[in-house]
Amino acid sequence: MEQLEKLFQELEDLADRSPVIVEGARDVAALKKMGIKKNVMPLNKGVSVFSFCENLSRTEKEAVILTDWDRRGGRLARMLKDGLEANGVRANDRIRTQIVILSKKEVKDIESMPTFIERLRAMALNQRL
Repeated sequence: MEQLEKLFQELEDLADRSPVIVEGARDVAALKKMGIKKNVMPLNKGVSVFSFCENLSRTEKEAVILTDWDRRGGRLARMLKDGLEANGVRANDRIRTQIVILSKKEVKDIESMPTFIERLRAMALNQRL
């Protein structure tokens, strides 16, 4: 629980200076619910991954990849990393990797994280009582 909260705090700090790339609008809403309101960009806007990366490279030096950790999300993360780096943008996927490790058995996507974290907080509170 503490590790996840630290990761999301770090993500919030990173979002102040770099875009956070997610798959869609539900992921944007989930991050907002967890307090990450700045610089979150959904990938699914009708352009190819390569075009998305090319467009992003015009204004950014670094981007955080936060796709889901299902099979499709893993493929997208690899494609984004390759596309961003090919266009001179540093692709940060470290936080995604750590979230996957900490929550893989419980959730498989960003949109489920607010509920998962609330459940962990409730469990921690009950243990204290």
